Amino acid sequence: MGLTVIDLTTPKVVVGLFIGGIVPFLVAALTMTSVGKAAFKMVEEIRRQFREIPGIMEGTAKPDSARCVDISTRAALKEMIAPGLTAVLTPVAVGFALGKEALGGTLAGATLTGVFLALFMANAGGAWDNAKKYIESGHFGGKGSDPHKAAVVGDTVGDPFKDTSGPAMNILIKLMSVVSLVLAPLFASITPLIK
Repeated sequence: MGLTVIDLTTPKVVVGLFIGGIVPFLVAALTMTSVGKAAFKMVEEIRRQFREIPGIMEGTAKPDSARCVDISTRAALKEMIAPGLTAVLTPVAVGFALGKEALGGTLAGATLTGVFLALFMANAGGAWDNAKKYIESGHFGGKGSDPHKAAVVGDTVGDPFKDTSGPAMNILIKLMSVVSLVLAPLFASITPLIK
């Protein structure tokens, strides 16, 4: 009953490839959205402190930095639940529903698109970050110019690309592979739900 070959012409394997190919994009979208939510909460808190704590702008009062750290920590933990569950539950669902062949296709699809997505995000995020620094050093009109404003917008996307979503692809691929390997004996011994 062991799996010796994964035939790429089998419909279940192709379905698994497509499912696996989608997962890295879903996780990237979830992590990018999470960064946006956390940043918005942080901006709201900083605005509140400027309004309610007089003297911050003049340097005569100290801001409540512990509250900002708390927002960041809570967001980091809470917002990673959905991507983490996606990485753990996808191999389980595919293994039980479609079987071991489809799970092999899912891992192949997730690895292929995950690697390309990670490389793209790391390079694109770094390029956006460096473009902003390049303009701030005096090129294309320097700070305050229209190119600088555009570069700031690009860097707003680039930072989570290179610092959050790109590195998350490595974790996604590893986690899906480990869950699959741990449950492989179970998937080899059961009949999938969809035949």
